[in-house]
Amino acid sequence: MITLYSTHCPKCSVLEQKLKQKNIPYTIIDDEDLVVEYGRKHNMRSAPLLDVEGDAMDFIRSIKFINDWQG
Repeated sequence: MITLYSTHCPKCSVLEQKLKQKNIPYTIIDDEDLVVEYGRKHNMRSAPLLDVEGDAMDFIRSIKFINDWQG
């Protein structure tokens, strides 16, 4: 399961668009309190964050994950 934690900032929009382009199924959480809570839990301070099967990824790791996606 893939979850995008988003504040709808420009970087968040880039990740969401890339997920859609690759047809990667995901759920989005855009409740700001939940985004902040998730970030704190994983010692990450900025959105977007991608959770892939419990693995928390920052923007750069998320882009690499999406680019490498084979479906």
